Amino acid sequence: MPTLEEIKAYIKEGSETRNSVDPEQLMRIGSEIGKRLLSGSKLLIMGNGGSAADSQHFAAELVCRFEKERKPLSAFALTTDTSAVTAISNDYAYPQVFARQIKAHARKGDIVFGISTSGNSENVINGIEEAGKLGCYTITLTGNKGKLRGMADENISIAHGRTAVIQESHIMVIHLLSKIIEDMVNE
Repeated sequence: MPTLEEIKAYIKEGSETRNSVDPEQLMRIGSEIGKRLLSGSKLLIMGNGGSAADSQHFAAELVCRFEKERKPLSAFALTTDTSAVTAISNDYAYPQVFARQIKAHARKGDIVFGISTSGNSENVINGIEEAGKLGCYTITLTGNKGKLRGMADENISIAHGRTAVIQESHIMVIHLLSKIIEDMVNE
């Protein structure tokens, strides 16, 4: 069992990490996503494990609502169609699970958002590469390492190496982006 001091240190570590996120970058990215969604583009989100859950969470905040009543926005988690995910994994290979869906659903000007704590998820890398070929606006949300950090139009990098702390910051980023986008829709 952790000591009280270890728990306090963990809370402090997480707070310091969240405070290191660049709010100007979030405003720029959130505004661009909002502008594109308002003009008819869609947002396709992908990730594995906890990042798959974060993908679904982000899509739900935009399709339903975050904090305000507003029109629904076009956002999809590429992790939720189990028939497509398992068929692509079986018939091609799991590293193609997102790229194949992006090839089917994304169009030039759409937004593709890849989440990877390690920054090295092969299927997210392949998805971002495919999105780039199609002329999509690409964003990655990562930890402080990995190939994905230099692949997208934008990268939101969490300056930490511990998975749990990175994931806690990822959900904060998703909530802040949701707020920025939602406030644009309500203007």
